[in-house]
Amino acid sequence: MSYFRNYFYCFSGVLIFAFSPLYAFQSKDLLPEGSFTPGIEGPAVNKAGELYAVNFQKEGTIGKVDPEGKAEVYLSLPEGSIGNGIRFDIDQHMFIADYVNHRVYRVEKDTKIPVVWAEASAMNQPNDLAVSDAGFIYLSDPNWAENTGNIWMITPAGKVCLLASDMGTTNGIEVSPDGKFLYVNESVQRLVWKYDILEDGAIDNKRLFFSFEDFGLDGMRCDAKGNLYIARYDKGTVVMISPKGKQVKEITLKGKKPSNIAFGGADGRDGYVTMADRGCIEVIRIPHPGSYYTKVHK
Repeated sequence: MSYFRNYFYCFSGVLIFAFSPLYAFQSKDLLPEGSFTPGIEGPAVNKAGELYAVNFQKEGTIGKVDPEGKAEVYLSLPEGSIGNGIRFDIDQHMFIADYVNHRVYRVEKDTKIPVVWAEASAMNQPNDLAVSDAGFIYLSDPNWAENTGNIWMITPAGKVCLLASDMGTTNGIEVSPDGKFLYVNESVQRLVWKYDILEDGAIDNKRLFFSFEDFGLDGMRCDAKGNLYIARYDKGTVVMISPKGKQVKEITLKGKKPSNIAFGGADGRDGYVTMADRGCIEVIRIPHPGSYYTKVHK
């Protein structure tokens, strides 16, 4: 069943296409509640349309979910490691943030072998990650006990660099579709920051992009038009913010603790939202395909 009903209106000889609100943004379950642990996070979709998330059935696993909602263990991380964020680069290699051991794993395309790509004991607990087209990896690094955080960068050669420190509880992180900007949110402070990305991958010109009055913030993703979608932890919504920093839409979910979002499906407009309180994935429809989906399907 389509999520959208299409209507055409004609005003003064001009044909206008519009979406009916009947199905737009409504949430449905992709798989049964409790399929994943409460640590479900890091949804990511590769070019083949395969959806992955961490902590399927038990901690330390990466689960794979097909379009019909059938899930299985794709791989297990080394003993003691627990994943959080997952991202794919343009070449379809998978990167996994291990928040327990302060490292990032790389899983080469078409393999199931996680190899340590970068690590640094100075990290608090690498949480979410974003990958630029140039191959730079950006990591949020919160310290929940002190409500502080950092931003780290891993170069294409695997070198770890500290980009920003003494921030709030850094969590969601995303690169704009054109690769020019980095967005980072602070969960406890409820702020979203925007940086310019320089040629060498470093960031500059920090400014406030958006702020919220209540509830927490978690993972973020951009669609192809540059709109930013933010998981509102404890509020049970995903909010859509325009590239100009204006709230466009707030989408209500079934659960209250969305931890992250990724885009996929046949047209890149399915928003897969991991739900910590329900241990499952909810699906919403969005107006534009995801940024990463568009890049790998050119």
